Amino acid sequence: MRFASLGSGSEGNALVVEAGATRVMLDCGFSLRDTESRLARAGLDPGQISALCLTHEHDDHASGAFVFARRHRIPVWLTSGTLAGVRAATGGADAGVRTQAILAEQRFEIGDLEVLPYTVPHDAREPVQFVFSDGGARLGVLTDTGRSTAHIEAVLSGCAALVLEANHDRQMLEQGPYPPRLKSRIAGGFGHLDNAAAGALLCTLERRRLRHVVAAHLSQTNNTPAHAAAAFAAALGCGEDWITLAPQASGFEWREI
Repeated sequence: MRFASLGSGSEGNALVVEAGATRVMLDCGFSLRDTESRLARAGLDPGQISALCLTHEHDDHASGAFVFARRHRIPVWLTSGTLAGVRAATGGADAGVRTQAILAEQRFEIGDLEVLPYTVPHDAREPVQFVFSDGGARLGVLTDTGRSTAHIEAVLSGCAALVLEANHDRQMLEQGPYPPRLKSRIAGGFGHLDNAAAGALLCTLERRRLRHVVAAHLSQTNNTPAHAAAAFAAALGCGEDWITLAPQASGFEWREI
């Protein structure tokens, strides 16, 4: 199994997970042309994507999903709440797209991948995050949650790779230019993880199999790569160069598990 990011942040998110002949895209917050360009950069053609899974309906994760899926005839797997959220925001962007309803905590298979959607606290209608497995190793993804929970910690323990939100540095957010209401939303229990909270989550996990850790969904206004890498390295007791960063513009290249 391997995985690569097409880009991560408030301007758009997409991740590709591959096992055997199966390639699943997780979220699609970029325009059609941008998504196709980013896939090409990863050495992929849109026709090689087997399915698209969505975490929730926010634009930076779903705005390009149905245009891309319709153009390339790709099925979309999502919760009923996420589908309702997309329809409410767009007036029916899913028309002509084959959708598959999923339930949190219920595993399903897409080709050579087993997929586990799991519940997270975030300000969306029915948000989930995902763990992917090829039967030998597990990739855990957590990019949008306001706080950690015992359930999140249990699900992500034992993963071989983690893509983990490090959205903001709390001091930078507090002193930054955002209005108070937005600051409260981001820092709240249904917003986004700050660097320290993400590091604390890492410390709770069983990590004997862990080979890759990615700091993702970094705010370009309220965080820096150096802040995120330092927090993760301190939590893991490793060098900062061992931490992979997922920039907004470039994401990261393929990582093998």
